[in-house]
Amino acid sequence: DSAPSVDLMNIQPDRFATTVYDIGGNLTDTIVTSGSNRESAAYEELPQDLIDAFVAIEDSRFWSHNGIDIRSIARAVNGLISDDYAGGGSTITQQLIKNNIFAGGMETSWGARIERKLQEQYLALQLEKIMDKEIILKNYLNTINLGNNSLGVKVASRRYFNKEVSDLTLSECAVLAGITQNPSKFNPISGREENEKKRKIILQYMVDQELISKE
Repeated sequence: DSAPSVDLMNIQPDRFATTVYDIGGNLTDTIVTSGSNRESAAYEELPQDLIDAFVAIEDSRFWSHNGIDIRSIARAVNGLISDDYAGGGSTITQQLIKNNIFAGGMETSWGARIERKLQEQYLALQLEKIMDKEIILKNYLNTINLGNNSLGVKVASRRYFNKEVSDLTLSECAVLAGITQNPSKFNPISGREENEKKRKIILQYMVDQELISKE
């Protein structure tokens, strides 16, 4: 009953960079403040390898679940009980809700965190009834923090590779997908070695899930 509402408007990312144009429509400046370096990428701009890399590492059953993944939740609970924690049970849909509805989930108590996780699951089920998977994924990829004040994959592509997101190679897609779990540790500037390890893991996940061939 106390869960916030979720709709097509408040689930979209915000805090975009400000662009300034002259009277002829030419871009003259881009104004960026801390926490606002974001540009929106359309779904059509996202390479399939980028989509597959994020799904492979973050939510392998994204295209088939209804907002929550019971198997991942069970694995996470079992890991907590057995003290062998191997990752959370949150889907991409839940992560989008956490980032845009719950401001990233900054609770200070265990009880508040459990309440938020339950509300995330409830809202994820509601969101997938009204929003296509492609839009959920697009909003997620435009929201995530990818280190060095780079919010979303479009800005991160320019920051790390000096190219548009649509031009990323398979390897570069895996680099970006490897950042999101810990942007300070895994970004390819200050955490290059750790990112290289994560990139190899993601590529192997993609092979295992038959998203790419070994070759």
